[in-house]
Amino acid sequence: MSEKPPSQNPIIWDIHDTHPDLVQPLREKLAEVVDPEIMLNIIQLGLVRRVRIEDGVAKIYMLLTTPFCPYGPALIEMAKLKAQEALNLPVEVELGFEPWDFSMMEDPGAIDWGLYG
Repeated sequence: MSEKPPSQNPIIWDIHDTHPDLVQPLREKLAEVVDPEIMLNIIQLGLVRRVRIEDGVAKIYMLLTTPFCPYGPALIEMAKLKAQEALNLPVEVELGFEPWDFSMMEDPGAIDWGLYG
């Protein structure tokens, strides 16, 4: 059984320093949230940009792949629910409006555009 190679562009959240024991459970739960058009999860896509815990509330800052993503509201709600499951804390999700691009992905090579067959 081979070990999975490390991510090429890992995202470091505030909780890596403040609550390191919560990072892996949160990543695993958020990885269950899949963009139905791209078929990659929000962790792979690098959409969850910041996570911090403040006054007993988890605050997640995330992006969408496009400003008018038709699945945006569902992705945000699912991220909130999965984060609550993982952290056992109330969660607030803030949507960022800066443009997402492929360089934000943890592994930009993970996406298969079907250009080469």
